[in-house]
Amino acid sequence: MRIDLHVHSNASDGTDAPAEVMRRARAARLDVVALTDHDTTAGLRDAAEALPPGLVLVPGIELSCQLDSHSVHLLGYLFDAAHPGLAAECAAIRESRRRRAESMVARLADLGVPLTWEQVATVAGGGVVGRPHIARAMIEAGVIGHFEQAFTKQWLAPGGRAHVRRYAPPPTKGIELVRAAGGVPVLAHPRAGRDWHLPDERLADLAAAGLAGLEVDHPNHEAQDRAELRRLATTLRLLALGSSDDHGSLTGHRVGCETTSPGDYERLVALATGAKPIRSAR
Repeated sequence: MRIDLHVHSNASDGTDAPAEVMRRARAARLDVVALTDHDTTAGLRDAAEALPPGLVLVPGIELSCQLDSHSVHLLGYLFDAAHPGLAAECAAIRESRRRRAESMVARLADLGVPLTWEQVATVAGGGVVGRPHIARAMIEAGVIGHFEQAFTKQWLAPGGRAHVRRYAPPPTKGIELVRAAGGVPVLAHPRAGRDWHLPDERLADLAAAGLAGLEVDHPNHEAQDRAELRRLATTLRLLALGSSDDHGSLTGHRVGCETTSPGDYERLVALATGAKPIRSAR
């Protein structure tokens, strides 16, 4: 089995519609794919309706969290999307994202950047707004030449001239909410940060708080990071997942470039009580 448990659609900051993401997943010879958009499950219905034969969809989410003023992302799988606590927290995060994006656009305008909120909203297309949408709008406006230029101290990086902080819960709260909704919480790309990553002792604290797994095999993890994370997963008795973190054209349509073992996938499904994997009706 080929299993990719972390992909995005244009319901958040991916570039492709959920149906297209499912088509590409099957074209990449995947058997199982998880749609994990940022702070929303809005793309899951379209993804489920478009499932090609032979592909299983794992409903998921990537929950924005924060620890020690640093961004931490928590993947949640197979939870009850109608759980009131989790749904309310996601709504609060999305609203904070929107307000922050509006403030960053205003700061960019003060810096002389010819960009409007309407342009950014058009790029987002109704999806959860994030810095990648602002970056894409900046490219379209001719302000920068490529995507990564937006994420520097000159523009949108933390501490940058146009950066604005936003609300995000601590990962312990995210873990609690995902578990309360019957889901399985997994820490996303824990060693992918440019300047900071969670120390091992903090990972152990999260495991004690109910974390069920680590994303070990990720395109932005070096070989040494993967080996260390796999050792930690074994020591802490956590799932060790592998995923592409595909964002469509932003990441080179890399769905399926990293995968999860069938054994860890089966353990993940067995832990969940909030929802089940979805199979094609066709």
